[in-house]
Order: sequence, then structure tokens, then C-alpha cells
Amino acid sequence: MSVPVPQAADRPDVAIFLPSLEGGGAERVMAILASGIVARGYRVELVLAAARGPYLAGLDPRVRVVDLGTDSILRSAVPLARYLRAHRPRALLAAMTHANVVALMAHRWAGGAGRVVISERLSLTAARRHHRSFHDRAIRALMWPTYRWADRLIVVAEAMVGEFKRALRLPDDRLACIYNPVVDAALLAAAERPCEHPWLSTDASLPVVLGCGRLTNQKDFATLIEAFRRVRRHRPARLLILGEGESRAALIAQVRAAGIEQDVDLPGFEENPFAFMRRAAVFVLSSRYEGMPGALVQAMACGAPLVSTDCPTGPDEILENGRWGTLVPVGDVAAMAAAIERVLAAPSPDARARAAAFAEETAVTRYLAALGLPAYAAGVAVAGSQRR
Repeated sequence: MSVPVPQAADRPDVAIFLPSLEGGGAERVMAILASGIVARGYRVELVLAAARGPYLAGLDPRVRVVDLGTDSILRSAVPLARYLRAHRPRALLAAMTHANVVALMAHRWAGGAGRVVISERLSLTAARRHHRSFHDRAIRALMWPTYRWADRLIVVAEAMVGEFKRALRLPDDRLACIYNPVVDAALLAAAERPCEHPWLSTDASLPVVLGCGRLTNQKDFATLIEAFRRVRRHRPARLLILGEGESRAALIAQVRAAGIEQDVDLPGFEENPFAFMRRAAVFVLSSRYEGMPGALVQAMACGAPLVSTDCPTGPDEILENGRWGTLVPVGDVAAMAAAIERVLAAPSPDARARAAAFAEETAVTRYLAALGLPAYAAGVAVAGSQRR
């Protein structure tokens, strides 16, 4: 990629590097951060290995998108280094292990100018247990030499701080926990919009159990479907699971084999899941493992009663050990079914006050500090800096 050398006034303050803006939680978080930082008066460039994904449409128009035009995150290392040499951002932020490794190598090749901050979204223990392919293990092997080049490693749950400190032997001042900027004004506004699914609009006669996330083994929607089958034996209800992924065919086959297809729907990726969360009788996180599950926080902010597996890491921290929702063991169908039935009979406490801990404004301020930047760019009036 050939890019012109910018003048000092055009030099970006922050470059955020990601594979793309496909529909995952980490991508949504980084899109929110990009828009939140640019609203504070900073020049932000979102540098993508491939400029695609549904979250592009929601970016603040002041965020400049740079497309490296590669089909692989590893192949983007050289184009990213060229970008860094040409544009010389004051700070570089990356998220997710493979992107972090590439960003750190490219930053080194480009001369190491500017501060570099990386963000880990997943428990290292869970990654070792569940991400065991040769590619995954090779990328993790590169963490030891490359992560030492970062000025700061951000993790998304307090429980992750100790494990990364022990595994990588990083000093305390190089590690920090910053909760994801999950809750913003756009989310709350979207939750109040009409929901087009008939089970939550024109035919809202039965309570709806809601799951949301990529259809993968990690999210363990198979356990949720079996738990719902047991609930359905005792009372009328419906189940909606929003998302796409490689497990779709297997989950649909499971639903058909259980004979509950009339009460279960998998409508695919939904641009506004918050309208569903706002109207669901109970939101269930069925994951085997997480970092800090954004969907659980989003459902909390939308006022949905909550059931979650007590998986590593995040749910117990979000729900404060069950204060704001019910925690059940991972993969325990009976416990999940019983928890869903209890919530349908008597909803759990309104947890929207707890969701304030995951507000966009707080996260943006803390990320800017990690990037070595003031909370607001010079000359920005604080009272007029709020986005939308």
C-alpha cells in the first residue's frame, strides 16, 4: 500500500488496528471506542486488514477508515508497517491476540514511534483449553516475545489481570483492566425501537427466552436449547437465538429432533438485538467461556432479567456473584432449565444501574489515559464533546 506522508496537522492521534468490523463483540467495542475518541476531539484512523463488516455503518463519520486490502491478518503485517511509517500515529491500539501480535511486529518494523497499547478479550486459561489448533498455539507462542514491546496490555475483566501477569511476567504498571464500552446512548435508543419479530410484537402472547451471539461451540447454544426443551415441558414459552456461525445446521437439527421447532427460531444476525433484549422475558448467556461478555451487559442495560453460566471469565464479575442475575454451572442443563423457570415465574432484580459501570464515557476516558492522551483534545469544550 502506498500512502502519502502526512503533514503534522494531519497526523492521526490514534490508529486502531483490527482484522475487520465483522459482527463480533470485540469489533463492536472497538467501533464504539473509535467513535467515542473522535468525539473527544482526536483524529482517529481505523485501520482494517479488510474494510468490511456491519459496524462500519455505525461509525462516527469523522473516523477515517483505512483498508489494507488483505485477506489474512498475518498478511497485513507488512502493509500495516508501511502505514505506520507513513502516517506516524501518536498511539496505536489493537485488539485480539492475532491482531495484537501483528500490530506489535509491524510497530517494531516501522521504527517503534508512538505509544502502542494492546487489548486482550479472552481469558488466557480459556484460550489454552478451548483454542488448541496449531494456528492458535502458534499465535500464543508469539505472545511471550512480542507482548513485552507493548506500553500497556488492557484486559477486560479483573480476573484476567493475574493470569496474564503470571504467564507473561509483566510488571504491574504494564497491565490494566478496563471494562468494555458496551453501554452508550445509541444502544439505549435502539432498545426502544419497535421489534419486528412477531413473537415480540404482533404475537407477544408467550414469554420469550433470548440468546444472542455467534453460533459456535464457545456459546454452547446446544445446552440452552436442551434447557428450553425441559422448560417447555412445564410451561408455554418460546426461544429466540440471534446470530450466525458454523453451528447453525447442528442447532437446527437439534431443535427438529427435539420436536420444538414451532417454539424456537434462529433468525440470524440482527442489527438491533437491543430491541429484542428490551422485550425478552429472560436473557440467557450459555457460554462455555468468555472474556467479558458484552451481550450480557447489553441485556442488563436493556432491562432484561438474566441467567448466565458462571464461566471464566466475566459473568460473576458483571452480576456481582449473582446479585443481579442467576449464575449456573457451565453445561448444566438441569440447572439452566430450573433458573429459566424461576425467572419466568418471578423476574430477577432490575440490573440497569449496574450496567452504568460499562458506560462508553468511562471506558473512553480510561483508554485515552492508557494511550497517553488527555481525556479531551486541546481546545475541545467538555460540555460540547458528547457524541450524538
